[in-house]
Amino acid sequence: MPTNHGALCTDFYVNQKIALKMDLPTARESVLDMFDRIRRELPTMQCFKRYDEEYALESVMRDANYCWMALRKTSIRSGWVNPGSLSDAYKLHRVILDVAPYYLSISPIDVEYIELVFGFDIQAGLNRNEIVLNALLANSPLAALIDTEREAVLDAQPFLGFSLSHRCDLQAFVEVKTRTTPSEVASGNYEDEPISIYLTARRQGPLTSIEEFKETFGMLAGHVERLAEERVIPHVVLPIREAIMSHPG
Repeated sequence: MPTNHGALCTDFYVNQKIALKMDLPTARESVLDMFDRIRRELPTMQCFKRYDEEYALESVMRDANYCWMALRKTSIRSGWVNPGSLSDAYKLHRVILDVAPYYLSISPIDVEYIELVFGFDIQAGLNRNEIVLNALLANSPLAALIDTEREAVLDAQPFLGFSLSHRCDLQAFVEVKTRTTPSEVASGNYEDEPISIYLTARRQGPLTSIEEFKETFGMLAGHVERLAEERVIPHVVLPIREAIMSHPG
């Protein structure tokens, strides 16, 4: 799959989440030793930060390109915004899957799910709900519920989920977030905010072995790349982008 998404959207990002059933350890040694190991693999990740209920390791932003990881009570999240290649983002997520079970004592049975997300942000200082309605739902029975000649669109945020396996333990989700508020619609003054399209491939736990962490990532990456190329980019991202570009406002 081509990774030059700059021509398609304002920002493109690749996120991972490892959701767990039990609380992660918060001992200094466990957290700092793991962060040091990740810094050795990815030297740009030099910024250690502590937020409410979160420890984070981040890189310095350069030309809107940066990566991060965060430990929360029952999850490990990571992401790369505007990566130079999918390989860059995948290296971060794979390193975390390699080291987290050992540094944080994560058992395969503790895994609630692992998911990989492709995110596409498209900036628009318009009624983003109206854009999505026109781009994705025009001439549909749902769109017919709104008389757009007299009524303003307050919410149009499609969310679909479907199974990628007979057991339904491998799942995919497509979600559109618009971030348009009723006050913006009432005033006609719209902030320059993004429409976000999230494509998620998720493997439900538990896992059976430590080796399955890496195997799961390879499977998720294959599915999310295929779904992005064959479905989400042509049928969601491009129609929204074209609707924004053709909007008279």
